[in-house]
Amino acid sequence: MKLYIKNMVCSRCKIVVKSVFENMGINPVSVDLGEVELKNDIQEIQKNELLKKLHAVGFDLIDDRKSKTINKIKTLIIDLVQNKNNHLKTNLSEFLFQELHQDYNTLSNLFSEVENTTIEKYFINLKIEKVKELIIYDELSLSQIAYSLNYSSVSHLSNQFKKVTGFSPTHFKNIKTIKRKQIEDL
Repeated sequence: MKLYIKNMVCSRCKIVVKSVFENMGINPVSVDLGEVELKNDIQEIQKNELLKKLHAVGFDLIDDRKSKTINKIKTLIIDLVQNKNNHLKTNLSEFLFQELHQDYNTLSNLFSEVENTTIEKYFINLKIEKVKELIIYDELSLSQIAYSLNYSSVSHLSNQFKKVTGFSPTHFKNIKTIKRKQIEDL
């Protein structure tokens, strides 16, 4: 049995979710971003208790097909930005098609309908939040950041950053009072 879980965005999320299951005496076969595989079905009473415990730590169970698809899209894009963006060899639409085996236009229309934003804007917003994170850490130059996030140039990164935030990356670095957004708030 697979359960789909909303708001799982990182390896720490997987640890927390696994812990919730184990504390309830449910040992998952596997825990991945957005999904947990169980050896056996769970009863409705257990599922309701699980839902409460997941809510307490910021997660939610997903039941309907549309939500599962949206969650898969978000999980793939988050993983791409956080871990694999420099390895993207095709465009985003082709990447999603290859991963989900669904027509990109269908995915895009569904995403826009449910999330009130486009997949592309969501992707850009995630990348900009990652840029903010890397600027705040102050370990990489802007050109290294641009390269690591697969931007064609520092200029492209800077223009997109200013369009989304209203600030240049340099100005953002200098004013340090602006807070980053949490991924689940994008």
